[in-house]
Formats: sequence, C-alpha cells, structure tokens
Amino acid sequence: MRFSHIALAASAASLAVARPFSGAANSTRRLKWFGINESGAEFGSNTFPGLYNKDYTWYDLNSIDTFINQGMNMFRLNFLMERLIPNTLNGTLDPGYLGNLTQVVNHITSKGAYAMIQPHNYGRYYNNIITDTAGFKQWWKTVAAQFANNTLVVFDTNNEFHDMNQTLVVQLNQAAIDGIRAAGARTQYITPEGNSWTGAWTWISSGNGDTMGALTDPSNKLIYQMHQYLDSDGSGSHEDCVSATIMSERLAVATNWLRTNKKLGLLGEYAAGNGTTCVAALKDGLAYLDANSDVWTGALWWAAGPWWGDYMYSMEPPTGTAYTVVLPQISTYM
Repeated sequence: MRFSHIALAASAASLAVARPFSGAANSTRRLKWFGINESGAEFGSNTFPGLYNKDYTWYDLNSIDTFINQGMNMFRLNFLMERLIPNTLNGTLDPGYLGNLTQVVNHITSKGAYAMIQPHNYGRYYNNIITDTAGFKQWWKTVAAQFANNTLVVFDTNNEFHDMNQTLVVQLNQAAIDGIRAAGARTQYITPEGNSWTGAWTWISSGNGDTMGALTDPSNKLIYQMHQYLDSDGSGSHEDCVSATIMSERLAVATNWLRTNKKLGLLGEYAAGNGTTCVAALKDGLAYLDANSDVWTGALWWAAGPWWGDYMYSMEPPTGTAYTVVLPQISTYM
C-alpha cells in the first residue's frame, strides 16, 4: 500500500472481542493461504524511533483470534526496519520492538496459522534507497535468526520496491534470500517482491518479468509476491473499482508469467471498496485465483489494525467497513 495516498488514523481505541460473522467456510478452497495484513507498527515512518502507542501501535491479539476462528491462516505483519535494527543495517536488534513482534508471531503460529515477517520499507532505510546489499543481507541474517526454528514463519524481503534500478532490486532480493538461509532458516517460504510497487498488472511492463525469475534459493521455496488494487490507477487510493472483472483481468499477465516460468505467486495485498461493482470484482478475482491455484498460493487483504478508524479498506473487527460489509460476501474463500 502506498502510504502517501492515504490518511492514517491518529488515535487508538480499545476494542472488544469481535463477534464472528455469519459467512460459511468453504471446504473446497484450493488456495494454501487466505489472510490479511496487520498494519500499524509501520505508522509514523518519519519519526524514529517513535513512541509505542503514540507514533505506532502493535496488533490486537483478540482481533487476530477472530480472523483465525473465521478461517484466515496467514497474517502479513507490517513493521519498520529502522525500529527493529536502528541506526545501521549491521546493527543490533531493539529488544522492545523485537519483543512486540515476537509476541505477535508466537501468538499466531501457536494457533497453527502463518506469520509473515515483513519490513514495510519500499527498499529504503531511513528514507534512503538501500544500495548496500551486504548490509541488507546482514540485516536479514540478524532478523531471520530470531525465527529460524519456526516453520510457520514466512519472510517477505521488503514491501513494494519502487522507483529503483531494476538490477538493484534483484540484487537486494537475492541478498535477503542469502541472509535468511545463512541464518539457518532453511525450511520457511520467502516472498521476493518486485519493482514498481510489485504490481501484478505491471509485472511484465515494469521489467520484473525479465529479471526476477533469475533469483535462486537453495531451499527452492520462493513465492513471488505481487499486489493488486482495483481502482483506476491501481494505487488503492480510491473507493471505486473499474469494472466487475478488473481483478481477474489485472492478474492475467502475472498468471501467465508464473505458469510459463514455473514459479509460484502470492497476492500479498489486495483491496477494494464496498460497492456492488467492487464486491463483484473481488468475488471474480478470488475465484480466478482459486481456479489458478497451480501457480497462486493465496491472497491477503489490505488491511486490519487498531488505528485504521473509518479507513475505506479497514477490516479490523468489529466495525471496520470491509469487516462488516465486504468480508461476509467473500467469506466462502476462507
């Protein structure tokens, strides 16, 4: 999600345990994962280190339990590199921030669901494009070592590289893969992300299709993460959707690339408004992913989190617009 396009909620409200919705589970779902982004620990991205519960927040475990009870089995945990390892890529872990992240990860995985470790940094560190691939590898080696023995952890190399040299994006992804495996995390999945906001609909036109397939992993557990929104410019900053079939149409190019290159993909972010056209597009798109589950592993909604307030895509229980209106209509994919 491009944070420059959205207004973040300014305060956190305590939430009661959410009630389950009435949607029925789908026992025939073929996708490996259906889940959600937990967003909030990456808020205040211009304030370092920032104050917990003032500049940023962590995630409501009761809300996570609600999602798990309803059938979600993957949580993409958004946070910032600079808060986890401050000052330098080769530095040491901040014990407080690490403790909060670890608490959420352990809670999720203790319930049998997957937790994705995901620095929401756009290929930047302290807002500067990362060019130190050795330092990036070390950052990942340090972080991955904390979760190397948890088989339900997934590592996301970095959120939405953009406006960067394409070769550098590939090199950073490879450095992350190498650092994670060097830390002893050899059985977990890794989701590399491409340039140009890792958009599915621009996977070929952006140059990702020509370069990202060269990544190597000794464990052979790479799943290419792409994002897709359904508004006119694909930014996820508008409530309206282009058409009732726009999601499946925008996924077609990436699907062909995955199948041709014998790769697997994950839709790491998707969302739409709650109007009739958008809900139809979501249903059509999720059905498309399910029908192409030979190359697509799952889909993760953007976003939940305690501070989203009345944000148009909020799926935070119990009152988020997407939770009350959209989720009951797409629940069969859970």
